Amino acid sequence: MARLSRAAGDGAAHLRRVDPVMRRVIDRVGPMRLGRQSNRYWSLVRAIVAQQISGAAARSIVAKLRDEMGDEVEPARLLALGPHRLRRCGVSPQKQSYLIDLSARCVSGELKLVRIGRLDDEAVIAELTRVRGVGRWTAQMFLIFTLRRPDVFPHDDFGVRDAIRKLYGYDALPSRQQCDEVSAAWQPYRSMASWYCWRSHEVETLE
Repeated sequence: MARLSRAAGDGAAHLRRVDPVMRRVIDRVGPMRLGRQSNRYWSLVRAIVAQQISGAAARSIVAKLRDEMGDEVEPARLLALGPHRLRRCGVSPQKQSYLIDLSARCVSGELKLVRIGRLDDEAVIAELTRVRGVGRWTAQMFLIFTLRRPDVFPHDDFGVRDAIRKLYGYDALPSRQQCDEVSAAWQPYRSMASWYCWRSHEVETLE
């Protein structure tokens, strides 16, 4: 399957050609940059921790978890931490249950992250959303940032929707249909376009 990093050059050229608004965003933001996320299990842990809290708070909790786990960033090690140590890292009781469910499924072999990259996008989402606390949005973030799938569009992501509102002149957050209308031209590089939508919030002006 195609990977986002390999399609970066073609994707930027396509987006610039089909969408003048996206062309201005690309010109202001510059080349797409994605950090390396080779540990699929840890990327899901981080995504669960980050749900509904600020980026700074999530980074703090993840750093504490990483320190607690040491060199063993793996499901069995997280299960061995227990509720007290997870709570000491700042993980809420609800998210503890999510992380424990994820880790237990990985240890039992019910969730095979090593093989999940062989599945198509919707099959990956179906597999991941069996985990407690993992919804479609979290699965889509895994597709974009871990598996580097090039044509994922997170309809429910507030940052993407708000960027479309500002960039394309909507008075309110656009509906799913309106987002689909805008993003149709971006195919098959909607992951990249979504990344530029997120980054557009960091740019004061596109003039």
